[in-house]
Parts: sequence; structure tokens; C-alpha cells
Amino acid sequence: MTYSYFSARLFADREDAAQRLAQALSQYRGKHPLVLAIPRGAVPMGRILAQELEGELDVVLVRKLGAPFNPEFAIGAIDESGWTYLSDERAGADDAYLRDEKSAQLDIMHARRRAYTPGRGPIDPAGRVAIVVDDGLATGATMIAALHAVRARKPARLVCAVPVAARDSLRLVAPNADETVCLYQPEDFFAVSRFYASFPQVEDEQVVAALRASDEARAAHPS
Repeated sequence: MTYSYFSARLFADREDAAQRLAQALSQYRGKHPLVLAIPRGAVPMGRILAQELEGELDVVLVRKLGAPFNPEFAIGAIDESGWTYLSDERAGADDAYLRDEKSAQLDIMHARRRAYTPGRGPIDPAGRVAIVVDDGLATGATMIAALHAVRARKPARLVCAVPVAARDSLRLVAPNADETVCLYQPEDFFAVSRFYASFPQVEDEQVVAALRASDEARAAHPS
């Protein structure tokens, strides 16, 4: 397990963060890595990483499980297969609530898979360098679920890449990857958006366009 830390200023936007992550991940350039972005926010970053590292772009579908009465607070996360990570902090969530929340998030992921990659399933990371990217780690729950989902498909090397993370969350996440690259660990962490000058919402249409472009490039230049 390897940590890489770099001094960093405030990120101008996701493109700025992605370019700087690409520099930190330059050892994988030319090794045809599979860059797996967590939708939706990380997909524009994943597109840049895939281009800069001469790799491929895909998504790893995971969803946080929101707390009762505070859906923005993650008490866990779930992947496409239904595997679930739950934190110690349940915020009042009982078994019935968790069952309903899991079902709702699975429905969203199934709909996104149909919309994002129609006609194909996830690209197989087996035997490849797989780089899972998000635009930041708050609780770390969705990244843990994403890394678990990718690890199950036997990549040669599994890398977690984020521009910014809460320190405690990064410590929880790191054992789930072979390498963890984080550019900035602030002493005080309130929200991922705080560390970007511009942090607009990423829409489904942007995700679809990025994945379609990657698929077309792969079809034109098969490895």
C-alpha cells in the first residue's frame, strides 16, 4: 500500500484537479490503465485522466446510503451487485429503513447503467491497472464500495485517486487499494466543494457524452 501526498492550493475546477492527478499518476502513462470514475462528479475528471494516461474510461456505479432525515450524510454505500458497506454511524437507520434505501439506490444504479452504457456492461478490469477516481472523499463510503466492486474483478493493480480527502476517511479507504494517491488532506474538512473555486453539478448528459466518446475511441483503435 502506497501513499502519495503533494502540497496543493485550492483547485480551480475539476479539470485543474484532474490535470494535477494525471501528473501524480504519470507512472501509469502508456500502460493502458482503466480509469473508473464514480458518477457523476468524477466523470469529467476520469475523461481527462484517461486521455492523459493513454487509457480507457468507464464508470463504477456505487451509491451512498443516506441517513434518515439527512440524505446527504452517508451512513454507507452500495455497489451494482448489491454489496453494501455500512459505517459505524447509523444515524438512527433501522433495518427497514436500510432495506428501502438499498432498494432505492439499486434502482437508480440500474437506470444509470442502461442510460450510461447501453448495449454493454462494465469494461473488465481483470489483469489491468484500474484507477478509481472521485472528486473528493468526505466519509469515504462510496469509494470503499467502488474499490470493493473493482477488486472483485481481479485487476492487476488497484489505485484510488482523489484530489482532496478528509484524513480519517482516507485512512479508512486506503487498505482497500494497492495505492492511494491524494493531493490534499486539509486539517479541517467540511465539504468537497469547499476546495474548488468552481464546482458545478455534473449532469447525466455529460456522463453519457464522455462515455460515448471513450467507446468510439476504443472501437476506432482497439487495443
